[in-house]
Amino acid sequence: MRPLTRFLSSFAPIAFAAAMSLTPATLPAQGLFSPAIIVNEQVVTGYELQQRATMLKLLRAPGDPQKLAREQLIDDRLRLQAASDAGIRPTREEILDGMEEFAGRANLSREEFVQALGSAGVEEQTFRDFVLAGLSWRMLVQQRFAGRATVSEAEVDRALSSGGSNNVRVLISEIIMPVPPRQEAQIQERARRISELTSPSAFSAQARRFSATSTRGNGGRMPWRDLSELPAPLRPLLLGLKPGEVTDPIPLQGAIALFQLRDIEEGAYSAPEIASVEYAAYYMPGGRSDDTLAKARVLKSKVDRCDDLYGIAKGQPEEVLQRDTLPPSEIPTDVAYELSKLDPGEVSTALTRADGQTLVFLMLCGRTNKISEDADRDQVTLGLRNKRVANLADGYLAQLRADARIIEK
Repeated sequence: MRPLTRFLSSFAPIAFAAAMSLTPATLPAQGLFSPAIIVNEQVVTGYELQQRATMLKLLRAPGDPQKLAREQLIDDRLRLQAASDAGIRPTREEILDGMEEFAGRANLSREEFVQALGSAGVEEQTFRDFVLAGLSWRMLVQQRFAGRATVSEAEVDRALSSGGSNNVRVLISEIIMPVPPRQEAQIQERARRISELTSPSAFSAQARRFSATSTRGNGGRMPWRDLSELPAPLRPLLLGLKPGEVTDPIPLQGAIALFQLRDIEEGAYSAPEIASVEYAAYYMPGGRSDDTLAKARVLKSKVDRCDDLYGIAKGQPEEVLQRDTLPPSEIPTDVAYELSKLDPGEVSTALTRADGQTLVFLMLCGRTNKISEDADRDQVTLGLRNKRVANLADGYLAQLRADARIIEK
């Protein structure tokens, strides 16, 4: 299950009231307690699906709550069956402790948490079943895989030298629109309308029409990215979104940017923290005119590394080529964002300067990682071991699913 890193920040009555539309009272009674899914002869009722979906919506779990509830309940049946076959049966006290721990993430007691769920029509048994399945699975995973998750000293050494750590990953789409002189009001109004979208397909359609980045042809969609790779000013904006929501328009130099959060999850182990970034910017007159963009494409085919740009700029004014090595926090936000998408030797032509009259041919030269000098070796070992156990557990659950007889009504 993806971690619910932000759901507990808004456990207010108004949030629960907003979800009342999913409560059983609004659904037809006929068929509600009939089998909706059969997993190896174990029944999942329509009522259980509705209850889990309501709870997931209250917890602000990313994705479609109905679809996620269906997936979770199938997996829960498989987890409970596997745990039972291994002789694992959590005690009442262990289950209550698990409920207390989960409620504590919202700074609530178990009783307060249950009462808050109940105000939106979610029964205590639904919460109990949710905790029971997770607890049973954790006990099974520890019993089955803990002995197979040994970590060598060499692996710890490599992890320390790479600076890896726990992190959050995001799946986003982007739109970056140039703002030509005398069109500010028009572009700002368009950006305002786009910021109100909640549909990924609608956002992608706008990206194909108006975005100036290389992801335009893919509807602005980007692959999973570690949050730490993105510019610092952008991170809290993305963490403040629910999947489908779009940031307010972000002013850049000569452009406006918008980002849509498509999904979010916690990665078990992240890329190393960056100490400095080396990059080069070659400034080309003509802005985003067809002629200048064509010249940029030709130039891109001729250069493989930043040093090649010195030959291109030879004989031109010194200011046409800028090369810097800076900490990420000191790089202009729009430049930092474009660099975050590049590997060394790759190029972006999404940015302009001088009120859109100059195109920025931006190339990433390289990145330097921070060295973790005071890292806790025991913590790194634990992190690597937990990652290995999680991978083994995911593979085991996938095997259980593949072998299961699942009938969906």
